[in-house]
Amino acid sequence: MPAYKDPKTGTWFVKFYSKDWTGENKQTKKRGFATKREALDFERNYKIRQENNLDMTFGNFFELYKEDMEPRLKRNTWLSKEHIIRTKILPYFKDKKMNEITAADVLKWQNEMMHGKDAQGKNYSETYRKTMHNQLSCIFNHACRFYNLKENPARKAGNMGKEQAKEMQFWTTEEYKRFSEAIMDKEMSYYAFEMLYWTGIRLGECLALCMDDFDFSKNTVRINKSYQRLEGKNLITTPKTPKSNRVIKMPRFLSEEMQEYFQMLYGYGRKDRIFQVTKSFLHHEMERGCKFSGVKKIRIHDLRHSHISMLIDMGFSAVAIADRVGHESIDITYRYAHLFPSKQVEMADKLDSANAVFEGGEAMENKIVSIDAYGRRKSI
Repeated sequence: MPAYKDPKTGTWFVKFYSKDWTGENKQTKKRGFATKREALDFERNYKIRQENNLDMTFGNFFELYKEDMEPRLKRNTWLSKEHIIRTKILPYFKDKKMNEITAADVLKWQNEMMHGKDAQGKNYSETYRKTMHNQLSCIFNHACRFYNLKENPARKAGNMGKEQAKEMQFWTTEEYKRFSEAIMDKEMSYYAFEMLYWTGIRLGECLALCMDDFDFSKNTVRINKSYQRLEGKNLITTPKTPKSNRVIKMPRFLSEEMQEYFQMLYGYGRKDRIFQVTKSFLHHEMERGCKFSGVKKIRIHDLRHSHISMLIDMGFSAVAIADRVGHESIDITYRYAHLFPSKQVEMADKLDSANAVFEGGEAMENKIVSIDAYGRRKSI
């Protein structure tokens, strides 16, 4: 495994043969290493990867995992995953060999994470602990599935933490009206929040909308993309899930409002974003509106909860609502059931009525029917 120094650049390079996936020997050449050791490490790890040999460090395998998975995931999904791996997992495992990591090693790492603190000095939440463990387990699963690792030590160690459902908050229509009046002085903010509340679309879906998405002859809006601000750039991506691609019927008043808004957009093209602001801007607007209107503070995503709660309160089925808001599974829609105490009262009232009818019928039946010695019903 020789390495060579380039006299012109002063850097090191390697040149070697290895078998590709067809079994054919092919030459590989790599330049630009600062030291001879780095060049030789590259050659050794390259050959190990080609041979599916897990006699490599966790850190080196992560780079292989990155090559395999990054192109398959949405950019924002990969960045979130990579941040957790680089800050919470690699510092502990990077120098350990993949085929030597045990369940006991994972338990020790879990114990460290259970005593870890976030940026505010608070212990990591149960949900975040579970997320960290899941990311570690994903890497080992990948090694088992594609690179012949015998077992997943993270699975053997068992999970840490548990998923905690975030509390769902919502506004009534009266609360939203008070809020919308408070932010009416900024037209773009007002119309963006109108779309969010009255259609239940996600914030990224709202910020990706363009004029071409609206059909005012049918009062519909098409959802087929999402806006993200990543690495200092504005990105338009596919929606969150396949079922997020949908066409939403708007109430007539909202359709009229959006036509009014379009008349204000001088110089906008049909494919330009109609709300050319960031998520951060609307978060600040949300705080401003809550402050001046006096309504309770909720998150922007809670406007989606508010829309769904309103539709359930109106008596629409979970299937119809899931189709409108783009839920991947109807089970997600059923999670909102606890938001509707008015429905619980209505249910209880109807159960009282049903019980009263039954008791009344049974009492009447006892007066007019008796059972003879043979078990037969006889009118009295």
